[in-house]
Amino acid sequence: MTDHASRDEPESTGSVDRGADRGAETTGESDEENVPDDVARYDRFTKMDRAEYDRVNEFLRDRTYVTAREWAIARLCADFRTETGVEMTKIGENLPELVPFMTDTYTPQAVNQARHSFEEKVRKSGATFLYGAMSGFFTADDLDEMMYDVTEIAKFLLEVEGVDLAVAEELEAEDRISTVMRDVREASAEVRGEEVACPECGHVHEP
Repeated sequence: MTDHASRDEPESTGSVDRGADRGAETTGESDEENVPDDVARYDRFTKMDRAEYDRVNEFLRDRTYVTAREWAIARLCADFRTETGVEMTKIGENLPELVPFMTDTYTPQAVNQARHSFEEKVRKSGATFLYGAMSGFFTADDLDEMMYDVTEIAKFLLEVEGVDLAVAEELEAEDRISTVMRDVREASAEVRGEEVACPECGHVHEP
């Protein structure tokens, strides 16, 4: 199995970044004897040592808008950022050593394109979600349930990357997110000129 970028995006979606897909050329097999020390020590994706690209990609596509390629490279770009920028060449040349389910090396241009594609999808997804939250289509309880579901997926991805989440920290984060989303809904209702019911007493306040 190889991580062909052309398989990352289905033909039916309107958010396909064909430029990024065409840009994911390989640069050849990496030389394991010349792996940099920080690459050899990198252990973000060790929980996926036996995972195949297609399986990871399918999991992500069922639950998010990003592909396995975009997820992995975005994570690497954050981890290999220096004071002068992101080490695109190091990431591309050592991609198979850094991420178990990536089997080919990438050019620096392909790395940058995948990162850009990830950022664009996050921005568009964020705008879509925030509009839904502000539009009045969902009740406060609907938003709570939705945030619980998406938070569980996000936490799973973080855990796969090697982040150790304590139960207390998870609960605190969920409470804070829930509070923020209720504030967003109430503020947006006021902007739309709608009456807002106090979540504590149920009294309806005039906008």
